[in-house]
Amino acid sequence: MVLDWLFEGQNAARLGKGLLLTAQISLISVALSCVFGTLFGLLLRARNRLLRFAGRLYLETVRIVPILVWLFGFYFGLSVWTGVHIDGLWVCVWVFTLWGVAEMGDLVRGALESVEKHQTESALALGLSRRQVFVYIELPQSVRRVLPGAINLFTRMIKTSSLASLIGVIEVVKVGQQIIENSLLTVPNASLWVYGLIFILYFLCCWPLSLLAARLENKWEH
Repeated sequence: MVLDWLFEGQNAARLGKGLLLTAQISLISVALSCVFGTLFGLLLRARNRLLRFAGRLYLETVRIVPILVWLFGFYFGLSVWTGVHIDGLWVCVWVFTLWGVAEMGDLVRGALESVEKHQTESALALGLSRRQVFVYIELPQSVRRVLPGAINLFTRMIKTSSLASLIGVIEVVKVGQQIIENSLLTVPNASLWVYGLIFILYFLCCWPLSLLAARLENKWEH
């Protein structure tokens, strides 16, 4: 068959391991971003101006500096400054988590602030405490509003995990590059087939999440 060369030897196993490593980076980063991003979103609504300023500074810093610069800074900079080599996988987890926390926190802040003010004021006037207003009024509505955006953020994190190959992490894109280099002389169009397969793998990972986000958004808008 045309694609026999793609799965000969250890190629299929290496692609599987690379995909597993990509999934590992993405899932850990997404899980940490969910937890700490929610807390960060609450911090952005704190009454203390200093806390709000610190949170806003962190958010804008993470947004302004490209993720690739963060990856290079953590991977090469920390080893130079501390003399300790840190595995590329964990550098990716740290950087993607820092990015995910910032974006998730801003989504949570926006969702909480989108709850109509008259609802909270009416609840307070009826005698509910601030905690009860948050639990029974703000939280249920905010979860609905934040979920579609959060799921879209998670798909972006999965796709951005391909940058891990630039600091030597042997994830699925890096494995694909190695297979292309080994097969280039015998299969001139190897890059087309390999990157086509990687495209399909990413599509299968991200498309269901995109559909889920669109469905939730349509469901809760009506």
